[in-house]
Amino acid sequence: MSKILIRGAKVLGGEVRDVLIDGEIIAEIGTDLAAGGAQVVEAEGRILLPGLVDLHTHLREPGREDSETVLTGTRAAASGGYTAVFAMANTHPVADSAGVVEQVYRLGKEAGYCDVQPIGAVTVGLEGEKLAELGAMHDSAAGVTVFSDDGKCVHDAVIMRRALEYVKAFGGVVAQHAQEPRLTEGAQMNEGIVSAELGLGGWPAVAEESIIARDVLLAEHVGSRVHICHLSTAGSVEIVRWAKSRGIDVTAEVTPHHLLLTDELVRTYNPVYKVNPPLRTERDVMALREALADGTIDIVATDHAPHPHEDKDCEWAAAAMGMVGLETALSVVQQTMVETGLLDWAGVADRMSFAPARIGRAAGHGRPVSVGEPANLTLIDPAYRGEVDPADFASRSRNTPYEGRELPGRVTHTFLRGRATLVDGKLA
Repeated sequence: MSKILIRGAKVLGGEVRDVLIDGEIIAEIGTDLAAGGAQVVEAEGRILLPGLVDLHTHLREPGREDSETVLTGTRAAASGGYTAVFAMANTHPVADSAGVVEQVYRLGKEAGYCDVQPIGAVTVGLEGEKLAELGAMHDSAAGVTVFSDDGKCVHDAVIMRRALEYVKAFGGVVAQHAQEPRLTEGAQMNEGIVSAELGLGGWPAVAEESIIARDVLLAEHVGSRVHICHLSTAGSVEIVRWAKSRGIDVTAEVTPHHLLLTDELVRTYNPVYKVNPPLRTERDVMALREALADGTIDIVATDHAPHPHEDKDCEWAAAAMGMVGLETALSVVQQTMVETGLLDWAGVADRMSFAPARIGRAAGHGRPVSVGEPANLTLIDPAYRGEVDPADFASRSRNTPYEGRELPGRVTHTFLRGRATLVDGKLA
């Protein structure tokens, strides 16, 4: 493997340094480093971060390859600066056994654009009735550490307790999709002024908050780890903040779209804005940004949810829920968190690399940009401005809420263990 010299990058947005990659590791960091035959990447004005890690990605394979495949999804991930993604279990068949998680793991290895860590289902078939093979999935070649029925809530408190007790034995974590099902029957959007005016079924904030409150108490009782997926309300923030002050081992994520978009967009009736949990109010958005800044919310996770054209180009009530997000996540975070002064680039590195790797125990990822560390790196041009064109996406699906919107920043290079997967904005 040839040497690569990244010349003049701002490491974590700070000091300007040259970074020499030799093979799979960072060999040297300094100023005015000699190229010595290395391929040179001129990085003046650019930000060098550790490779991003997404704890919440839907790759759809096996079963819904019309939406996404592991190959196309990981190509989208590399385009967005990611070197590792955690693949959710709501595939067909469901990833509730060692065989299915190993299949997804192998597909990730074959694709080669980023590391794919499968997430195992908590319950058989995501049906919420019987625990899946948690131990077998952990002991498999995939080494599963995160378990989730995402797309559905583990609504039975006894099942949730048993899952928390089970994963505690090997240091795993249950990632909960917090949605009380009875409170959201027929729900189409956030419950509030807009839903009342449009006559659409409302999804109350308490449906999320009540499950989070229950689960942090269960985690405290059991002494286990719980992670809250796509937290979306100001009330949820307060519950997590309280739980952390109490010493409960809870972590939480927010999506880029919940940091930027509000339920006012639903007035267009464009199903591209239909998502689970729904877009909330401006007050919720501001609370989420503040919570991400102060560490109450630990990470940004994309909840990349690709759908084929026919599942979104239809009437609102019939449309699938979800948005693609891997290729725009960093730009949205730059706009909502960096350019507002809420986070610096070191903070972005923490929320989008260090912390998700730590929560998911992704070995070799979320590591410091230091000599001897794996060369999993992302190079960003923060001065770039451009309109989002889904035709340029590497993802198989195009259901982005940002089409035609100007967003800042662009990932120019991604390196996976020293190998360039993205070069000058183009997939290698």
